[in-house]
Amino acid sequence: MATGGEILIDCLLALGSKKAFGIPGESYLAVLDAIYDKREDFDFILCRNEGGAAFMASAHGKLTQEPGLCFVTRGPGAMNAAIGVHTARQDSSPMILFVGQVGTALKGREAFQEIDYETAFRDVAKWSVEINEADRIPEIISRAWLTAVSGRPGPVVVALPEDILTDETDALPLTSPVYIEKGVPNSETIEKVQSALSDCKRPLIIIGSSTWSQSGQNALQSFAESSKIPVIAAFRYQDQFDNFSSAFCGEAGVGMPAHVRELIVASDLLIAINIRFGEMTTDAYSLLKVPIPDQKLIHVHSAESELGKIYLPDITIHADPNEFSRCLEKVSGLWEDWFSSARRKYLDSLIAPKQPSMVDMGLVMQYLQEVLPSDVIITNGAGNFAVWPNKFYQFAESARLLAPQSGAMGYGVPAAIAAKSAFPNRTVVCFAGDGDFQMTCQELSTAAQIGIFPIILILNNSTYGTIRVHQEKNYPGRVSCTDIVNPNFTSLAESFGFLGLRVGTTDEFYIAFESALNSERGAVLDLNVSSESLVPRQSLSDIRKNALDNQSK
Repeated sequence: MATGGEILIDCLLALGSKKAFGIPGESYLAVLDAIYDKREDFDFILCRNEGGAAFMASAHGKLTQEPGLCFVTRGPGAMNAAIGVHTARQDSSPMILFVGQVGTALKGREAFQEIDYETAFRDVAKWSVEINEADRIPEIISRAWLTAVSGRPGPVVVALPEDILTDETDALPLTSPVYIEKGVPNSETIEKVQSALSDCKRPLIIIGSSTWSQSGQNALQSFAESSKIPVIAAFRYQDQFDNFSSAFCGEAGVGMPAHVRELIVASDLLIAINIRFGEMTTDAYSLLKVPIPDQKLIHVHSAESELGKIYLPDITIHADPNEFSRCLEKVSGLWEDWFSSARRKYLDSLIAPKQPSMVDMGLVMQYLQEVLPSDVIITNGAGNFAVWPNKFYQFAESARLLAPQSGAMGYGVPAAIAAKSAFPNRTVVCFAGDGDFQMTCQELSTAAQIGIFPIILILNNSTYGTIRVHQEKNYPGRVSCTDIVNPNFTSLAESFGFLGLRVGTTDEFYIAFESALNSERGAVLDLNVSSESLVPRQSLSDIRKNALDNQSK
C-alpha cells in the first residue's frame, strides 16, 4: 500500500520527469512528503511566486517537448499560476499544473480557498480534471501526460483533493514512459502536394510549433533550398528553422516586416506546417481572406482540431510535421527570382536604423550576433523591447527562442531560469523591459538558490513603452499612467547574488557583456535605452576600439 502522493510521484518518475517547479502549500503536503523520499531522482525547484513557477513549467515544456510540471496550492496559488497556463496554451507548450484542492468532504461549501478548477480552467487549459479516488491516480496521470504532448501540445490542470493524497491505495504506479506514434501522410496526399507545387508561380512555406525534430527540420530545409521556395516562421517560431539557410526569409508576427507581409499576400500557394493561424501571424486575419484565402492553401497539422478551424484548406493533411517534411521531394520550378528576392529583403531587414538612445540596440544586436554561441537560448517577455531579439537576431540551427505568444509580461526571467536548469552548460540570455523585469524579478532568488545564473539584459527607458506608443498614436499629447520610477537594478541584482552592471552608453556594453559572459554568477545589465539623450552614431569597430582604449587606461 502507498499514499496517493507517493503513487503520483512514482507515476511521474516512470513517465520520465525529473523536476517540477512550484510553491509549497498545505493542500498537497503528502506530495511534498513523497518528494522527500525521491529527492535524489526528482528535483522540486522552489520558486517565489506561482506565476513565475508556471512560466518556468511552460518554458520547460516548449524547450524540451516534455510536459513542464508545476505544483501550486489551492485558491490564490492556482490563480497566480493561471498566467503560465494561458501562456502554455497559446505557445502550444506541454505542461501539467497540479493544484492542491480542499478535501472531498468540504467541497461545495465555499471552503477555505475552494475553487472549481475544472470550470475555472476549462477555456484556458487543454484539459482540466479533478482526481476523486486515489485508485485512479495512475489512470488520470497517464491521460494528463498524453493529452499534454499529443496533437497540438498544451497545458493540463489536475486538481488534487487533500484527502486523496493521504489515502492509501494498492493501485500500481505507471512503469514506463509514453511513446506516441507520429502520423504519416499517405503517398496520394504527397502527390497532390507535389502537383500543386508544379502548377504554382509563387509558393511560400510558413512553419510553426516547437515539435520539430532535427531530422524533420533538416528535411524541410533541404527541400526548400533545393526547390527554391521561401520559408517564413509564424509568430515567435523563427528558432525552428535555420535562419542562415538561403530559404529563410523572416517571421510573421508583431511588427511584421513589410517584405514578409508582401510575401504572404503575393503568394499563390501557401504550405502552412503546424501553425494555428493566430492573430499576429495573419495581422488580425487581414492577410488571408476568411474563410477561403485567395492563395491556394495546404494545411498540415498534427492536431485534427486545428485543420479548417479558421481557413478552409485546398489540401488538408493530418500528419506530423517532421514526417510530412521527410516525404517531400524536390520540385523544379521557375522561382529563383521570387526566392532570392525574398532572402535579400530579409537580410536587409536585419540592419537596424539609427537609435536615438545612449545604448544603440542596433549595434548591440550586431555584436551579440558575433559573440553568442550558436546554441544560445534567448528568452524575452513582452514589450516593444522584444523587437530586438525577435527581428534583429539570426537563430542558428541549434539556437532557441523562448518568447510568449500570449504577450505575457514577466515571462523572460522565469523562462531563462528554466532554460538554464535544463541546459546548465548553454549560454542563456534574457531580454527584459524595465517594467517587464519587475513583474518576476523575485525569481532571481530562485536562480541563486539553485545555482542557476543566466544573463539578463534590462532595456531601461523608465516607461511602459508599448502602451505609451499606443497613447501617443491614439491620444497625442495626453500620455498618462505609463511613466515608471525604477529601483537601482544593479544593486538589486547584487542582492540576489548576480553581477550587476549599469551600461550608460553603447561603447560600455562591449566590456560589460564580456564580463557577463565570464561571470560565474551570471549578470544583470541595466541598459540605458532612454531616447532623452542622443549620441553620434559609431561603427561597431569604433565602439570596440574605444572600449578597449578605455579599459587599458
